[in-house]
Amino acid sequence: MLRTTLAGLRLHKSRYVTTVLAIMLGVMFTTGTMVFADTLEAGYEKTVMGSATSVDAIAVPAEGGEEEPAPLTEEALTEIRALPQVAGADGLAEGQVVLLDSEGRASGFVPPAAVSFGEHTRFSAEEGDLPAGGDEIALAVSTAEQLGFGVGDTVTVLDPDQEKREFTLTGLVEFGADPRYSYSGVVVFDHATLGGMTAAEGYVEIDAVAAEGYTDRQVADAVAGVLGADAEVLTGEEFGVALAEESGADTAMLRVVLLLFSFIAMFVAGIVIYNTFAILIAQRQRELALLRCVGAKRSQVFRSMLAESLIVGLVASALGVLAGIGIGMAGAAFGGPLLGMDGAALTVTPLAVATGMVLGTVVTVFSALVPATRATRVAPLAALRTSATAAGLEKGTGWVRVVLGLLAFAASAALVAVSQLAGPNQLGPVIVTGSALIAFLGVVVLGPLLVRGIVNVVGLPLRRVGVPSMLAVDNSVRNPRRAATAMIALTVGATLITGYSVVSASTETTLTKMLDEQFPVDYQIMAQMGTEAVPAAEDAPAEGTGEEAAPAEDAAAEGTPAEGTPAEGTAEEQPGTDPAATAADSEVEGLALPLDPGIPAEVRDALGEQDELERVIADRNVYVELGGDQSMPVTTYINGRIGVDLTADTVEGDLTDLGPGRVVVSEGYADGARVGDTFTVPGLWGADDLELDIVAITENGGGLTGATVDQEDFAAAYPEVREDRTLYVVADADAEADRVRDAVLSSVEDHPTLQVMSVAEMKEQFTGILDIAFYTVAAMLGLAIIIAVFGIANTMALSVLERTRESALLRALGLTKAQLRRMLSVEAVLLCLIGAGIGIVFGVLFGWAAADSVLPNMVFAVPSGQIAVFIAVSVLAGLVAAVLPARRAAGTSITGALASE
Repeated sequence: MLRTTLAGLRLHKSRYVTTVLAIMLGVMFTTGTMVFADTLEAGYEKTVMGSATSVDAIAVPAEGGEEEPAPLTEEALTEIRALPQVAGADGLAEGQVVLLDSEGRASGFVPPAAVSFGEHTRFSAEEGDLPAGGDEIALAVSTAEQLGFGVGDTVTVLDPDQEKREFTLTGLVEFGADPRYSYSGVVVFDHATLGGMTAAEGYVEIDAVAAEGYTDRQVADAVAGVLGADAEVLTGEEFGVALAEESGADTAMLRVVLLLFSFIAMFVAGIVIYNTFAILIAQRQRELALLRCVGAKRSQVFRSMLAESLIVGLVASALGVLAGIGIGMAGAAFGGPLLGMDGAALTVTPLAVATGMVLGTVVTVFSALVPATRATRVAPLAALRTSATAAGLEKGTGWVRVVLGLLAFAASAALVAVSQLAGPNQLGPVIVTGSALIAFLGVVVLGPLLVRGIVNVVGLPLRRVGVPSMLAVDNSVRNPRRAATAMIALTVGATLITGYSVVSASTETTLTKMLDEQFPVDYQIMAQMGTEAVPAAEDAPAEGTGEEAAPAEDAAAEGTPAEGTPAEGTAEEQPGTDPAATAADSEVEGLALPLDPGIPAEVRDALGEQDELERVIADRNVYVELGGDQSMPVTTYINGRIGVDLTADTVEGDLTDLGPGRVVVSEGYADGARVGDTFTVPGLWGADDLELDIVAITENGGGLTGATVDQEDFAAAYPEVREDRTLYVVADADAEADRVRDAVLSSVEDHPTLQVMSVAEMKEQFTGILDIAFYTVAAMLGLAIIIAVFGIANTMALSVLERTRESALLRALGLTKAQLRRMLSVEAVLLCLIGAGIGIVFGVLFGWAAADSVLPNMVFAVPSGQIAVFIAVSVLAGLVAAVLPARRAAGTSITGALASE
């Protein structure tokens, strides 16, 4: 039997070409993902470990619960240097400075870290030299690349008095994957200069090098003995491992995401493999029956089929592993620099190779189990009397299958309903995914019925086009079970791509609507976070001018802000706000977030004098504690008309009714209150609470989150908040865009720490990010489509082989070669359109359900352009799938085919 199996493979090897390609692509993606992730992880470990192990012991301040850990002192560093186990030690001091970009604006929403370190440190200059004088500076490699600076350039930094100071860039330092510096960036000074540029005190890290004859463990223990409970001390290797694990979390997540796409590819490949073996074994019923007649047992025939699938799986998996290693190498070469890992050495682990081999082989063998089992159940004489197709693939759709299919669709619909009734939550997409899988099961069960029904409808106009189209329609419904099995793979891929397209389009439309509601403006101006300190104490005077603060009521009435403002919202309510900067608690009782810098009064005045600007709206904002862990934003808008300039979707009430003694509340904070009820807004700094009448309740997740109050009430409840937190600039309708931008920038040119954002540019950037994500995911899902097209091509090729005599008879009756090719092309296009059509319907449905289960106030959007492109691609795929089979059918000898058995 083994010789017979091998001989059959050699004789019919062309039939397995597309099957091998399908397996190979799925294995390639899996192996490539693992090689890519392993290469990145090894690169991270090498970079981190290489820097950490350059010293023998590393001490960092011990975490003190909610309080900021106290820095390590100069006295402690002196004691460490005096240890006999230590050959040398230096401390790393850290503060913050404002770094200006090439346009003279502050870099980033958060100032970069400013550090200094001595000779014994885990960091070194990757290019140039470390700063050695008061006029020299070094930058992190990532910071320099982001701002376009190179060694030798002049870099401008603001000193504590906000005066510009120029430095020469002498070197670039690689800080690797250290999370403390990867977000904000790093500026490096010598120690004396750092003290003059920042308020840095003590050290955030002490690095020590072992004396001769001592191990790194002994050095770490000796340093720990000096510092005691004030610090956590690790060896360089231990510190590097911990940092690598923390940095590798992103790589692990990337690995999981990519392996998910690998699973999809292998699932679709499994469908293709199953369909191929089902057709091949059905076509070989006579051959298998003859083997049974000459003495082969059922078990031998069964093992022969599995051996055949095992050999095909092993060969295809080996090819897939080799291709996957190449893909992983390419991914590391091109994707590594984008993820902060340049020049990582290729890492191919035995696990990656074994996973690819086992996965491809097991999927192939399991896909062949059902067809192989079915082949052994047909009696030899029955198989010899009937055609393979009739025995294996032409069974109709019985009532049992209809009932099971309808039950699957009903269960899928019920799960979708559950996801919608539960409201937006993290489990929603999981429930929708489960409903989609059940729906796919329904398509598999009812596939033949669906194919027959759809072809009968679509085929009506095709029957009138010509004889080739009429024959193609008849061929499609003649064997609906085979057609359904072939198109289900394409249905899966089409559902995934269409569903993600709907999710992406709905997300973009929804968030664009939210941005339009919250920022119906042209420019937004905010202060860079953490650029100045404001005392957090009751009855604290305004700071920054040296003058006594004006009464809150007068300042509010005149529209003249003063210094000192509590933080506004989180990044969710106010785009551009750094969440890390609003994590600590304020010392002011009842205030939920720390006090942060505001916008000087002269900025709003300067903007108001510009002819190109129609309106300048300012917000003042504070978070107050409501009890427990809940806090609420309270906001007022100066020069802003609620319901006109700033809007939101309402549950009830009218936004334009806001005025003194009234409040607009978002539904989540209303706590069941209705329009007309009294709502209490807590006061601060000794001010009385406000008892306000609710005039409108807004929907959650939109604009006007929390409590929105009139300017007069805000000034009464929060007398110390006399500085604008954000400015919203509305341009004159007739002003040119360049002149508007120049007007805004000229108004803030004396305040380089203010962040100026074009809302249009922000929306474009946001749309660009979503587009990149969409095309990236679509490219990965496109692999499933390619595998599905291979499956359809294989089905067409095997169908042509099966109908060789039929095609020859049609040719003998007058059908030309061109008409025969057209018939097979229309048949393949019909298969692709049915699979894609069902997938598009499912994709729109489940995409809507998935988006609505996550996004509050989701605006449903169907990307009709993308769907039209996908339909066109499906038609093209059908034509491509039919090229070789049609060419083979048209080139077959008529007399030879009719004379053959």
